[in-house]
Amino acid sequence: MPQTEERRRALLEKANTLPLCPGVYIMRDTTKKVIYVGKSRKLKNRVSQYFQKSEKDVKTSRMVFFVEDFDYILCDNEMEALSLENTLIKQYTPKYNILLKDAKSYPYLKLTAEEYPRLVFCRKRENDGAKYFGPYSGGGHAYALLELLNTTLKLPDCKRKFPRDIGKGRPCLNYQMHRCAGLCTGDVSKEDYQKQIRYAAEILGGKSRKIEREIEEEMYRHSDEERYEAAALCRDTLQALRAISQKQKVVSAPGTYRDVISLYSDDSGSCISAFFVRDGVLQDKSDFLFGANHILEAENLPAFLVELYKQRDMIPKEILLSQKAEDEDEVLLTEVLSEIAGHKVRVFTPQKGELRTLCNLVDKNAAEQAKLYQIKSEHSEDVLFRLADLLRLETYPSRIEAYDISNFGKEHLTAGMIVAKEGKLQKSDYRSFKIKTVQGTTDDYASMREALSRRVAHLSDEEGSFSETPDLILLDGGRGQVSTVRTLFAELGIAIPVFGMVKDDSHRTRAIVSDTEEFSIAGDQAVFRFVYRLQEEVHRFTIGKMESAKRKTLRVSSLTEVPGIGPAKAKALLFHFGGMGAIKSASREELTAAKGIGEKDAKAIYDYLHKEGETP
Repeated sequence: MPQTEERRRALLEKANTLPLCPGVYIMRDTTKKVIYVGKSRKLKNRVSQYFQKSEKDVKTSRMVFFVEDFDYILCDNEMEALSLENTLIKQYTPKYNILLKDAKSYPYLKLTAEEYPRLVFCRKRENDGAKYFGPYSGGGHAYALLELLNTTLKLPDCKRKFPRDIGKGRPCLNYQMHRCAGLCTGDVSKEDYQKQIRYAAEILGGKSRKIEREIEEEMYRHSDEERYEAAALCRDTLQALRAISQKQKVVSAPGTYRDVISLYSDDSGSCISAFFVRDGVLQDKSDFLFGANHILEAENLPAFLVELYKQRDMIPKEILLSQKAEDEDEVLLTEVLSEIAGHKVRVFTPQKGELRTLCNLVDKNAAEQAKLYQIKSEHSEDVLFRLADLLRLETYPSRIEAYDISNFGKEHLTAGMIVAKEGKLQKSDYRSFKIKTVQGTTDDYASMREALSRRVAHLSDEEGSFSETPDLILLDGGRGQVSTVRTLFAELGIAIPVFGMVKDDSHRTRAIVSDTEEFSIAGDQAVFRFVYRLQEEVHRFTIGKMESAKRKTLRVSSLTEVPGIGPAKAKALLFHFGGMGAIKSASREELTAAKGIGEKDAKAIYDYLHKEGETP
């Protein structure tokens, strides 16, 4: 329930008893759920401001309106308070805090820790000895950079393993097209390959101009020694690198490494823009966008930046803040980021000159991105308000979860769950459930009941996507499905609205149903398109998960036909080689490299897969 005047006065009295020392405060709603976490160097002054009658911005007022109580934790100093604030924000993911998305969803480029390292795309950093670059602003940018480096430096991007596959088999089409140096041919020395890999690492580290100078010197050296073919290769590589440089925006002098941070916020939304300048060139930028619920003030920035830089490999010696922070916060960020980086980091706000001009550029970008986000959000919010009005919901459906059931005959029963937040698909929150209690039948009602039972069992989790209570659940099914889940929720004492998405005879989205009535969406094209998109997406996702399970079973089943090979050995083979094609291409000796596969098993597998005239 919203806060009453009596409750506000009680909270102000409690806040006035707090000490004037550093600490973290934790705001909770009537359900005891954490909705906001903040830090302050003087707890009493900061927390009491929330409950005074002074004018506040719309987003802060909205948060305070739902505060039922607050906790606090005293800290010895501001650095300890910043660290604790960061930890609690990650633990509780409060509704009104600005949150950096989960690190696992960021794209990286990775140089593997192998004898012949490979440059690959990944979305997860592991403690595997590899060198990671990024994170990058998007998968498209990272993939484009990977392809550019592989082509320019003629690095292999095939599935072959080195040095195992050197000299084995014919080189691929990339070699014929002069897009790869052909490490697999045996004509490329280990030293030359390592040099190209070093070039890739230096370029990703923002040292393109240094590499250009090295390649230019090498080109002249080859030319002086009358090694004209090698000189020509250097020339082509140099031209490609210079072409890349010309496309990048030069914003500072060569040799300059700095990040520029700007925040923009109004009542409709917020944006934090980060420009990453490497060797004087704007190498990448990231825009972090937040809706109207999130509170974004200068005091929120330190916790956000600490979490951001914990995920980045390269932290420059200069970080410019476009908006002036409190002097204490600049000192605090300097200390914390220097500790994370392992070298001195200066955090400051320039007031004039070239650096101020650069900050103004980032300010303009942040405001523009926030405006574009607002336009898109207004459309999404309008659709969600109309959907809420149509279904007579008591709350705005910020988080919507949609479910579907799929199966292959009476096997591989799978439930899929997709999530839309503020009208946008949230793919990182998608989940699937392998149905366990329904065996040898295609009982969709029982399958849906099991899936939703398992889902709502996690509502009490303190963190993670499952800890968030959906405002609306949509089932790909009719009244029977809806009745099944509503009965389940009644038994569990859970009050989440549940409706079904039904199709017509042509399998096109037709309406939304409860267990007793039908709501036509044909007259509102925006709502219709939104529901149609949810229904198609949950169906696609669920089918994909079911078919993936089916393919795994079929692959294992074909291998278990080999005498002496059971499911465990079949799975070990598939895990080691990655697929049936690779297993079929492997020699007997290579087959023994898989866990649990001896020479006898390897011979049986090889003979089975190479029966004359047969394809597995």
